[in-house]
Amino acid sequence: MKLKLSVIISALVFQSAYIVAQTPELIYVAKEARTLYDRDLYLYELLEKALAAAKYSAQIEHIKIHPHQQRTLMALSRGKVDLHWSMTSPAREQIAIPIKIPLYDGLIGKRVLIVHKDIYPAIKAVRSLNELKRFTAVQGHDWPDTKILSYNGLKVRPISDYQTMFNLIADKKADYFPRSVIEANSELIAQNNENLMIVPDFHLSYSTAFYFFVNKDKQALAKALEEGLAKLQESGELQTLKQKYGLDKQFTSATINLVNPYFTED
Repeated sequence: MKLKLSVIISALVFQSAYIVAQTPELIYVAKEARTLYDRDLYLYELLEKALAAAKYSAQIEHIKIHPHQQRTLMALSRGKVDLHWSMTSPAREQIAIPIKIPLYDGLIGKRVLIVHKDIYPAIKAVRSLNELKRFTAVQGHDWPDTKILSYNGLKVRPISDYQTMFNLIADKKADYFPRSVIEANSELIAQNNENLMIVPDFHLSYSTAFYFFVNKDKQALAKALEEGLAKLQESGELQTLKQKYGLDKQFTSATINLVNPYFTED
């Protein structure tokens, strides 16, 4: 009888452990309170595929976040969210664990200029950094790009609100809004303003990367995500997913190179 009871208890303990092991971990993922573009849908699908590739059982719950990037990363550091994605910077890599597999390759640092059509005749002939210094850009006040542009001697108006930056260009109160090539077209469509256009003659280019960032208390999640992304990269599935969402752009315009002192490739 005692032996039978012992076997039953052992079986129950094993079953409980198995259930716990199979229970998906609840992961809070930051979700920006704005229009979602194809580049966002790519990241959501990539996250699920990476965790599945690492056999990491997770239930994802999206948490709406403040539009300011730095506040979102601070929420990540305080455990209010477990995972977010962002362009990297030294400060951001101190706040959370960066998964150093670039999600957009180098395209996040390829910046086309959104301008008002009336500004285009004056800006289209620009071919050097010095020539561009005559014009004024808008950028998010807490974006790493703002520091990069300023470091290179460009005039930048830091703005706290995403839509306001488009409004300033549309109202001709600033000259240009640099956006990544993976962002600009979809954002122009969403703006639905016939006065806005992308300068086709040149683009800005600087070295940077866009990573998943994980709360420092979620070491297992970070490890699984890195493992899963590496598997997708090795199998070619990562590149296939980029192609699916149109994230494999090619350039034909002239390039103005900027220095990014805040980024080093590992």
